[in-house]
Amino acid sequence: MQMQMLLVDDHTIVREGLRRILETTGEPWGITEESSGFRALEFLRGARCDMAIVDLSMPGMSGLELIRRIRVDRPRLPVLVLSMHAEEQYALRAFKAGANGYLTKDSAAAELVHAVRKVA
Repeated sequence: MQMQMLLVDDHTIVREGLRRILETTGEPWGITEESSGFRALEFLRGARCDMAIVDLSMPGMSGLELIRRIRVDRPRLPVLVLSMHAEEQYALRAFKAGANGYLTKDSAAAELVHAVRKVA
């Protein structure tokens, strides 16, 4: 069965890059992209999803708020944070909000794939 993944980042080029990295693994992932926390929540209300990859810094609704809201509606949905913030305080806040994993955007593609498999 195909794993359904949600990528949430306000930068199109980041989402497209993540999609390309994930598609090169040969894994049968179905990938949906959303540009904001609000759009992500709307998607999650009506669709099957097995994992979310979320950016912390987004306009409108922060990634932390999105994670908190996901935890209310989908408490068991694995959430991996992919952020530009390397400081430990950001990772701690993400875990406190309910994230299952944290990776910085300067990580290698192999690290991303490993983190996705581990969190999923």
